[in-house]
Amino acid sequence: MTNKIALAIHGGAGTILRSTMTPELQAQYEMVLQQALNAGYEILEAGGSSVDAVEAAVTSLEDFPLFNAGKGAVFNNIGGHEMDAAIMSGKDLKAGAVCGVSHVKNPVALARAIMDHSEHVVLCGQGAEQFAKLQSLVFEDDAYFYNEQRYQQWQEALKEDRVQLDHSDKKFGTVGAVAMDMNGDIAASTSTGGMTNKKFGRMGDSPVIGAGTYANNNTCAISCTGHGELFIRSVVAYDVSCLIEYKGLSLKQACDLVVYDKLVKIGGEGGLIAIDKLGNIEMPFNSEGMYRACRNNNGLTEIKIYKD
Repeated sequence: MTNKIALAIHGGAGTILRSTMTPELQAQYEMVLQQALNAGYEILEAGGSSVDAVEAAVTSLEDFPLFNAGKGAVFNNIGGHEMDAAIMSGKDLKAGAVCGVSHVKNPVALARAIMDHSEHVVLCGQGAEQFAKLQSLVFEDDAYFYNEQRYQQWQEALKEDRVQLDHSDKKFGTVGAVAMDMNGDIAASTSTGGMTNKKFGRMGDSPVIGAGTYANNNTCAISCTGHGELFIRSVVAYDVSCLIEYKGLSLKQACDLVVYDKLVKIGGEGGLIAIDKLGNIEMPFNSEGMYRACRNNNGLTEIKIYKD
C-alpha cells in the first residue's frame, strides 16, 4: 500500500483567453472544477478505488452544462446529441467505452458498466443504449440536454455548413480525470459531446483506448482533450505510456515530447492530464488554455484555466 493518493481533472483545452472571460464565468468554472475534484478526491481519501474516483469526477463534470459532455453536449448536424466516453483501470488493463449515445444521462457510467458487466470494450449507438437500459442507467429526454448557447452555436455552424470545435473555432470541451489510489492503482476516464454540427456518426479520440484514454499501472494514466482526429492518428495516450515503458522517460519528459513536439508538428492542438505510478501529475497543453485541476495528499491543490 502506498498511502499516496492523487487526482487530476480537465474540462477541455483550446482558445481560452482572459480577455473573453467574465469574472463571474471564471468563478463558475473554478467552482465546478473544485466540485469535481472534491467528488473524486473524497473517494480516494476514504480508501476507494482510482476507478471509482475518476468516474465520480467525470460524472460531476458531465452534470454541468458549461462543459461539452453529458448535459452540456453540443448539437450534431441533425440537432441531436451523440456522446462518447471511456474508462480504464491500470491494474488489469480493463476498459469500457461508448460512442454515439444520445439519451444516457452519464455516458461515463455506461462506459463503466461496459467494462464491469460485459465481455466487450466498446459499444456504440442504439446497441449501447439498449445495454444501458439493461443496466438500469438513467436516461434523459432532449429537454435535459437542451442548452440555448449550444443551440445558437449549432445554428451558426449550420449556416456556414462547418463542423465546429465546441463553442468557438478552437475549444475542445472534453472532460476527463486520472487518479491514483492508496493501493497504487491508477485509472483514467474521458467523456465528450464531440463537435458541433458533426455528421455521419463522427467519433473523436475520447472513447478510443490508447488515443484519448489509457491507463497502465506500470506506466501512467492519461486523459486527452484536443482535435480528436489528430490525437487518434498520433495514438497520444499510449504514446506517452510507451515513451515511459520503452525509452525510460519520466512522465514529464514523455508528456512534453508528445504535447509540445510530436503533436505540434502535425497541427494537433490540445492537451492532456497524466499521472504516473509514483503519483506524479502533469497537465501539459499547447493551446491558449485548459480547464484543469489537481490534488494530492502532499499538500498540492491547483485549479487553473490559463497558461500561467
